[in-house]
Amino acid sequence: MASLEALRVFHQRRIAVPVDDDALVLDVGSGDKPSWRADVLLDRYTGAEHAAQRSGHASARVSRPLFDADAADMPFRDGAFDYAICSNLLEHVRDPAAVAAELTRVARAGYIEVPEAASAKIVDFPSHVWWCRMEDGDDDGGATLVMTAKDAPWFDAEIHRYIERAGVRDALDAVLNSRFEHRVVQYHWTGEVRLRTEGVLDADFFEQAMRAPGHQRGWEATAVQAVTAGLTWRTRHRRRDRRILLGDVVKAELVTDPAEVLERRIYRLGQTGGQNGS
Repeated sequence: MASLEALRVFHQRRIAVPVDDDALVLDVGSGDKPSWRADVLLDRYTGAEHAAQRSGHASARVSRPLFDADAADMPFRDGAFDYAICSNLLEHVRDPAAVAAELTRVARAGYIEVPEAASAKIVDFPSHVWWCRMEDGDDDGGATLVMTAKDAPWFDAEIHRYIERAGVRDALDAVLNSRFEHRVVQYHWTGEVRLRTEGVLDADFFEQAMRAPGHQRGWEATAVQAVTAGLTWRTRHRRRDRRILLGDVVKAELVTDPAEVLERRIYRLGQTGGQNGS
C-alpha cells in the first residue's frame, strides 16, 4: 500500500499537469529538474556555482528556452502563459510575495509546491529561509500560503546538534519521505496566488543561506527523470514541433524581433530592449 501511495503522490506532483496540448506552460525556478510539460523555463541561478539552491549537484538544465531572470520581476507579458509551475522555489527567495504577484500577472493558473513547516522543523536545509504552511480558505476565497521568516537555519539548534551527533539525519529523512504527501504543501491556484508573509527576513541570514550547502539527491533525481520521461513520452512527442515566438511571451519593450522563434538556450534580456543568450 505504501508503494502505491508513493506512486500516486509522484504522479500527482510531477506527471498530472492539468492542461491540454495547446496550453503554454512556464516553469519558474526550473533548476536542474524542469517540469516535463513546461514550454518555457525561468531561473535566476543557472550556473553550477549555485547548486546549493537546487539539489546540490548540477547547473540549471537548458532543455527548453530558459530565461535567466528574477522570479520577482519576470520579463514576460501579462497573461502570457496558461499555466505556471513553481516547485521548491519560494522557500529560497527573498520576497515570496513579489514572486506570487508575478505568477498571478503572467499566468492564469498554476501549481506551487513548498516544504511543509512541521516536517521542515524536524529535518530542514540551511538554504531554506521560510517556514511554509497552508491556511484554509475563508468566505472570501480559497486557501492561502503562509510564509514565516526563519531567523536561523534550524528550528531548534539543540535538537539539530543532537540529530547530527547521533547520526540519525538520514534515517529521519527516510521516515519523513515515506509519507511525502505530508512533507510538502501542494497549492493549486486559478486566477490569483493567495500568499501572506509573516516576520521580516534578516538580510545577513538570507546571504548566509544563499551560501549554504545544498541537499544531494544523486541517483534518486536521475531515476525520477527517467520514469517521468517514459510516462510522458506520448504527450511530448505530440508537441515536439511547437513553435513559440519571442514576441508572444516577452514584454514588448524587451524585444527587438518579435517574430524570433524561441530556441533551446539561455536568454538574458537587456532592460533597454534587445536580447542575448548563450
